Amino acid sequence: MNNRKAVAVAAAGGVGFALARALSRPQRYTFRHRAVLITGGSRGLGLELARVFASEGADLAILARDRDELDRAREQLEPMANGVVTIAADVGNREDVDRAIERVVDHYGRLDVLVNNAGVIQVGPVAHMQLDDYEEAMRVHFRGPLQTTLAAIPYMRRQHGGRIVNIASIGGKIPVPHLAPYVASKFALVGLSSSLCAELAREQIVVTTVSPGLMRTGSPINVDVKGRHEREFAWFAISDAMPILSMDATRAARQIVEACRRGDAEIVLTWPAKLAAGFYGVMPGTYVRLAAVANRLLPAPTGVDGNRAQLGRDSASRWAPSRLTTMNDRAAARNNELPRPHPVTR
Repeated sequence: MNNRKAVAVAAAGGVGFALARALSRPQRYTFRHRAVLITGGSRGLGLELARVFASEGADLAILARDRDELDRAREQLEPMANGVVTIAADVGNREDVDRAIERVVDHYGRLDVLVNNAGVIQVGPVAHMQLDDYEEAMRVHFRGPLQTTLAAIPYMRRQHGGRIVNIASIGGKIPVPHLAPYVASKFALVGLSSSLCAELAREQIVVTTVSPGLMRTGSPINVDVKGRHEREFAWFAISDAMPILSMDATRAARQIVEACRRGDAEIVLTWPAKLAAGFYGVMPGTYVRLAAVANRLLPAPTGVDGNRAQLGRDSASRWAPSRLTTMNDRAAARNNELPRPHPVTR
């Protein structure tokens, strides 16, 4: 082959490669005047995501169970958003979900982006976890996203496309001690989300699976704690606030929105999470043995009182909240995680 033919073949190969990349990924997406529904949007990561979508010019709808939290979130979002619809609903309830999707479509005339972010966390040893803990985690993390997705798909098909973002967790890719219900349900969500990504692509419905590592959202004060309540809350709250291990929630929200815009199939947030997922994928046996060693450092099970769930904020000790949790404590104030103060009566 002479030089001229070699150049022509190389050029053709380059064009083919570029074309293949262009065809394999949807065009860059704009959120301006797109209707975006975020479940669990009244606080934490959901509220951070709502702020980012609002800055992009989206028409917002946020869903959560607590009406007071929704009202506070709306007060924060209205000055920066085109519009904010608040919906008090439970993602685990099919009738609530159907009504919520219909309300968004009735108000905005469409539904372009669905973000399944609602979540619960139960922290504690397996010995204290009851069947109800697993069922609640599955109800919120698996059944919830499944129901919202099934309700949203017909509208997205009618529009010839849409975006679905499922906020899973690195706990949906690797085992994590003392988080068994959470991990089991997030593994289920990762599997569902990946399957939907493959099947819905031909209908121009893009599904993105998000697997964050630790994030400083301020949420530890609202987790359910079992076992030795103060010790369990302390290790969880401190880990979630460490600057090297955890990620700023605002930065995480921006990366998630960009992944949605690009149409990524999956994104894993934080380099420790990426390393852990890669390690577990290559050497699962070794990883589990190391996790077993880490488990020995965590609080041991206790008596029957450990079966009682207690909120993180009711499990305070000299370790948490403390200087070690300062970054997450600030995030809690920013992200609507703090309970509303009771009015003073005279």
